[in-house]
Amino acid sequence: MYKNKIIVITGGTGSFGKTVTKHLLCNDVKEIRIFSRDETKQDALRTKHMHDSRVKFYIGDIRDYDSIYAALNGVDYVFHAAALKQVPSCEFFPMQAVKTNIIGSDNVIRASIAQEVSKVVCLSTDKAVYPINAMGVSKAMMEKVAQSHARQITNGKTVICSVRYGNVMYSRGSVIPRFIEQIKDKIPITITEPTMTRFLMALPEAVDLVDYAFQHGQQGDIFIKKSPACTVGDLALALVELFKSDVESRVIGIRHGEKIYETLASKEELATAEDMGDYYRVKMDNRDLNYERFFTDGNENEIKFDDYHSHNTTQLDVEQIKVLLLTLPEVRWELESV
Repeated sequence: MYKNKIIVITGGTGSFGKTVTKHLLCNDVKEIRIFSRDETKQDALRTKHMHDSRVKFYIGDIRDYDSIYAALNGVDYVFHAAALKQVPSCEFFPMQAVKTNIIGSDNVIRASIAQEVSKVVCLSTDKAVYPINAMGVSKAMMEKVAQSHARQITNGKTVICSVRYGNVMYSRGSVIPRFIEQIKDKIPITITEPTMTRFLMALPEAVDLVDYAFQHGQQGDIFIKKSPACTVGDLALALVELFKSDVESRVIGIRHGEKIYETLASKEELATAEDMGDYYRVKMDNRDLNYERFFTDGNENEIKFDDYHSHNTTQLDVEQIKVLLLTLPEVRWELESV
């Protein structure tokens, strides 16, 4: 699938970018272009991790159409991972989320169409479903922008689809590294709400989801990986037990824009989604602006479904969480360094 292809990864210096780059290098790609605005992270990635001539680095910003357009010359595929993803910071600076997650994504998609890229996969989040915070709203709008462009493509040269997933364990800004740091510093673990649930996905599973979207994606599709979940309280307890620590937990209350649970797919989406085993494929609504259909045509199947969220998916207990955590190389390294 990737053999002899040229691939651009926007936001390629982040956790996902580094993991997918290593994955692609094992699949005979011709060239990988890391596109990001942070030259320090690019330099660290270049000097410490990516000693391969097939990896090229492009300084640019998805907010600047010209810079992303130039980087896409001759490109086959685009992984669009660049985003502002921290919920609290987006709450305080919502227009920055708009400029990056909505307008920036629009720039990436328009440039991809103009450069006749074969396929674009945009990375979204469970926070885009029933969003209550600026980050989730901006990602929901990114999905709508992607589908809007997908509807208008008539020549079939560029396929645009998205993937939606929950918390990626040990990714930049996730709670697991912070809990481990607090345990090693022997200070109380700060928990927002012990009963809060979150989906759990390892970085390699996120890469598998993107692979699946590249193989099966059609115009406007959104792919969702079915994932287990756990409570934040149980996650903290699992880490305390793994590190054989006696630190206590301190409940600090829910932060700006947080939910008690996250939703990966709404019941309305599931009513028309295709169950593909480990994945859901949410198809684009291909209805046009003939408004009469919206008043005369309904969908009886919608009442037969519930939302797919982190409260009603498979729930992991403390022992199961510990087994899952030990699959993460970063957690094993932290344990060895104690």
